[in-house]
Amino acid sequence: MIKRTLYFGNPAYLHKKDRQLKVIDPETEREKASIPMEDIAVVVLDHPQLTLTHALMSDLVDRNVALISCDSRHMPSGLMLPLDGNHVQTERFRLQINASEPLLKNLWAQTIKAKIENQAALLKRLNFDNKRLLALIPQIKSGDPDNIEGRAASVYWKILFEEHDFTRDRFGVEPNSHLNYCYAILRAVVARALVSSGLLPTLGIFHRNKYNAYCLADDIMEPYRPFCDELVYGLFVKGEIESEELTREHKARLLSIASCDVLIDGKKSPLMVAMSRTTNSLFECFEGTRRKIVYPEFADD
Repeated sequence: MIKRTLYFGNPAYLHKKDRQLKVIDPETEREKASIPMEDIAVVVLDHPQLTLTHALMSDLVDRNVALISCDSRHMPSGLMLPLDGNHVQTERFRLQINASEPLLKNLWAQTIKAKIENQAALLKRLNFDNKRLLALIPQIKSGDPDNIEGRAASVYWKILFEEHDFTRDRFGVEPNSHLNYCYAILRAVVARALVSSGLLPTLGIFHRNKYNAYCLADDIMEPYRPFCDELVYGLFVKGEIESEELTREHKARLLSIASCDVLIDGKKSPLMVAMSRTTNSLFECFEGTRRKIVYPEFADD
């Protein structure tokens, strides 16, 4: 079953009753919605007048629901996840922490290869020439010492938006804010899957910034980013994005990233389900029972 991503952008009182998340209108005190707790994977809180009971928050965490809080600019700024996401978590932490440097460099090379392959696949889907990207893939070495990822990104963004005055910049003009939002939701989905697989989201295979609590999530999300790019690009070229403002309609479309179809292990799957396959395969690499992380590809339309 595909679990749901819930977005709350209006004043509401949220509480738990009879294994349901109840949404109450604070003015009329009438029930607006009732959602089974077992169906929920991600909750986005995007209004200062939202009230949650502790019982609800505790149950959401126990069910490994990613609870995202947004700031005054309506951008995701906080993420709550369970401390104990797997029954053999300590053993899995140990294997992850003790992973050798050659293994980490090999896993990062795999990750970069999968990312660039998906970037090239997206360009092909959109009828752009992807030969320059494909030519970079054989140049990837263990640990990517030559920064092929960065070189590929420069080529990719120039081709993807060649007819538009756009530069990929976190603080740049539209559709940068839409990309940021979609990536933030994707990052939460990755972190949730990592915790469920008994891994530390903080301890990355490449990203190692001491101020970043989700280094491993930032690593593993890389091959998934082009799925966000496709979603945002579609909105942009259709003229639906006219400014940096994220409308309610935009957010609804971007939140659908968790349920978009991808191809993984030769089978079509919702992205959120595929993410669990990826994070479990990562643990198996740390464990030594497999050599490659399982990453997604674009599914045929």
